[in-house]
Amino acid sequence: MSKKRIAALLADGFEEIEALSTVDILRRAGFTCDMVSVTGREVVSSAHGVRVIADTLLENVEQNSYDAVFLPGGQPGSDTLRDNDIVVNWVKAFAADSSKIVAAICAAPQVLAKAGVAAGRRVTSYPDEYFQRIFSDAEYVDDNTQTEEGVVVDGDIITSRGPGTSLPFAFRLVELLGGDADSLREGMEYNALKESL
Repeated sequence: MSKKRIAALLADGFEEIEALSTVDILRRAGFTCDMVSVTGREVVSSAHGVRVIADTLLENVEQNSYDAVFLPGGQPGSDTLRDNDIVVNWVKAFAADSSKIVAAICAAPQVLAKAGVAAGRRVTSYPDEYFQRIFSDAEYVDDNTQTEEGVVVDGDIITSRGPGTSLPFAFRLVELLGGDADSLREGMEYNALKESL
């Protein structure tokens, strides 16, 4: 089986905890996770001023070469992703292919609504009335007790609530991609922390 490849799409104003912890965990799991700038520039600035050098630019990659697309939240980054027609088309194409995964966290699930791929699906996002409105045709989960550590998986779509759910989100994404998330949880002291709470 070939090594799975994930495109993490970054726009200025991305949420750094959501983006970088997920990229880190995917790489620890042995996957290729490219940080792909949608800005046309290699350097992308996060919502809190952390500058990151992307691995490549959106215009330089082939959509079909990836097994998953990952959309971090943050403002105005997630709005920029939502308003980018290429990004929206990527989400449509990945959602239409049962062998691929769409992953979005915090404010980024709005891209799924814009792409029209959330209808009838179980999704979550950052808790806000705006998301309740845009997901009116989806099974929108706004109660953490109905999620698995703030994460909702519906087939090949995985969504999550916000920065505090970044680690469980990333571990579940590793599992969906066929990786060994249990070893990561153990090795990163995630299980020990949960047991102590």
